[in-house]
Amino acid sequence: MARPRTPPPPVLLRAARMLDVDKGEYVTPGEVLVDGERIAGIAPGTVPENTVVRELGDVTLLPGLMDMEVNLLLGGPDHGSPLNAVQDDPAVRTLRAVANARRTLRAGFTTVRNLGLFVQTGGILLDVALMKAIDHGWIEGPRIVPAGHAITPTGGHLDPTMFQAFAPHIMNLTVEEGIANGVDEVRKAVRHQIKHGARVIKVCASNGVMSHTGPAGAQQYSDEELRAVADEAHRAGLKVAAHCMGDRAVRAALDAGIDCIEHGSLASEETLDLMVERGTFLVATTYLTEGMDTSHAAPELQAKAADVFPRSRATITQAIERGVRIACGTDAPAVPHGRGARELGALVDRGMTPLQAIRAATVVAAELIDADDRGRIQPGLFADIVAVPGDPLADIGVTADIRFVMKGGRVYRDENTVIGQGSVSK
Repeated sequence: MARPRTPPPPVLLRAARMLDVDKGEYVTPGEVLVDGERIAGIAPGTVPENTVVRELGDVTLLPGLMDMEVNLLLGGPDHGSPLNAVQDDPAVRTLRAVANARRTLRAGFTTVRNLGLFVQTGGILLDVALMKAIDHGWIEGPRIVPAGHAITPTGGHLDPTMFQAFAPHIMNLTVEEGIANGVDEVRKAVRHQIKHGARVIKVCASNGVMSHTGPAGAQQYSDEELRAVADEAHRAGLKVAAHCMGDRAVRAALDAGIDCIEHGSLASEETLDLMVERGTFLVATTYLTEGMDTSHAAPELQAKAADVFPRSRATITQAIERGVRIACGTDAPAVPHGRGARELGALVDRGMTPLQAIRAATVVAAELIDADDRGRIQPGLFADIVAVPGDPLADIGVTADIRFVMKGGRVYRDENTVIGQGSVSK
């Protein structure tokens, strides 16, 4: 028989200030009472006698940040070989993800969407396994919303044999692993991901900059196939995220009822207005247009990047001006894991205020994943809290200097905090 566990004592976090992301105002001083995995109170008048007080000093408390496009199974340590796709077996790839998950959490990102495996796994959803291990407390990492395998046509942007232009019959993937052609196969591929634990569906609606199979943004799935993806996901209560760059492809995704556009690099002003009208989310991944290392890519891919990336930056500025609902996403490892705060800086460079960028990584991201239990520092929500020095509303760059990370009431990073027992002083 398992021994009953003594619950941890309540914790009072004390900081110079706390950001109310809804009001856009600081609460000073910032005092947050945490009981178990939830926030119990803000600026409490009294606290239980056994409360542990953490004096965090001259920092600002923010809700845990969220990255709405990562792939923890790629990138990270010792990832230099271009043959990684055929050198890493599923076990090695999962262990790679363990390191990436810890790095992401310590960078202040307490929730992520893992948007689509595109490797051979025998149909096993490695990101679902990673999510379970984190949720059980076996390893450290953010809360994960897994997509399982990305759904893509043969030769599509996330057909892994396309990236290195492999010869025929090398590393062919099955329908269960996401390579699906025609409405029937698309439905089967989506159903496999749902059956085995996916909580969002990722589909490739268009070509990409690093695709060898055509111009950036060319629509790859037919309108009928895109509608089938959305239909299967929505009947199961899941949203769909579409890798989508070209204007025609974005419009087709919107007409299919897809919930979220990833990148949207070449969308027209008219299409952006339609996204506002329909409430479609955009995960802009805009920092990668200046931070992605394309030096080892083929010359024709470097040429595509040189053409598309500046246009993409202008598109995101237009999206911000028009009021598109933009959620923070990095496309890591296109941007290295652990550097997610650079996306917030890029959003500010494109025209957001620092407050809008923080909201993109908190309340807007929470809305995208239908999570009303996080994204704010409020009683009853998960105690997902990070601390940064200085004033992030004046300098968004301080979000890259994470001093403290708490997820679900457990501390995963702490720089020079003073801990003691005490009462509230007013």
